[in-house]
Amino acid sequence: MATAEQIKMLIQSHFDKNDDRFKTVVLQLAAYEAKQGHTSLARDIRALIDKVKSESAKVIPLNKDLGDMISSNISENRLSELVVKDDIKARVERILKEFRLQDKLKKYGMSNRRKILLAGPPGTGKTMTASVLAGELHLPLCTIMVDKLVTKFMGETSAKLRQIFETIAESQAVYLFDEFDAIGAERSMDNDVGEMRRVLNSFLQFIEQDHSQSVIVAATNNLRLLDQALFRRFDDVLHYGLPGEVEIERLIKNRLNGFISDKLKLKEIVKKCISLSHAEIARACDDAIKEAILNDKETVDKELLTLMIAERNSVYQRGE
Repeated sequence: MATAEQIKMLIQSHFDKNDDRFKTVVLQLAAYEAKQGHTSLARDIRALIDKVKSESAKVIPLNKDLGDMISSNISENRLSELVVKDDIKARVERILKEFRLQDKLKKYGMSNRRKILLAGPPGTGKTMTASVLAGELHLPLCTIMVDKLVTKFMGETSAKLRQIFETIAESQAVYLFDEFDAIGAERSMDNDVGEMRRVLNSFLQFIEQDHSQSVIVAATNNLRLLDQALFRRFDDVLHYGLPGEVEIERLIKNRLNGFISDKLKLKEIVKKCISLSHAEIARACDDAIKEAILNDKETVDKELLTLMIAERNSVYQRGE
């Protein structure tokens, strides 16, 4: 049976619209029921969670002519789940505020920020930011499959880009161009070819002419590769980096949530995560939660979390 604390957490996460926290507490309840020998009930609870995850991940078709170039789904992520530097979070909040109050800005001839460039190492929160924007604004998250967009045939990529921007204008959503370097690389680079220069020129033209209601997000792992002409086409450029100690502690607390042990000394754990990205720390926490559930444990202890973090760190030590 659920404890009073768990019931309070379920109610709070519902009103906060924090679906991840709600699911975490529900899974904790399932683990508790399994430990009590109520395996059928525990299985039913987990099946309900799996069903919700499956339904929310369904792809929403946009334009049949685009085939599989755009993957669309409904985001459940919220701003409270985004663990980044305070200045980055403040700028994300500003993007959300301007979007929600765009009518107020229009009265004074101003427009809201909606063309955003995100730059930083892999796993530092760029894709998560796009997902949060979609979740907070209750818009579909549409990811552009850049690898399927770029082709070797002259003119074909630019034609596909035109179709995508037509879709951006017709269907309001958050559109994410991930691994944007593939089409946004500097035009003067020695390894560049004429076709890719034409693709970049097309993108510059399309994004400048875009006056839709959609939010356009481009993400790159290396800002230095991008053509300088791109920067003035975006309303904002956000720079991401590896999390500091404060962000690491917040990320672990957010991710473990109902599975965090009162005896867990986070200060010691944080030191072991200094070289890891947001995504790697989140994965270590998720692995620890799964291990706790499978072993009928109600919380994640120091030994278990330390082991999972060590596994993530070991990835960078294999070549040494």
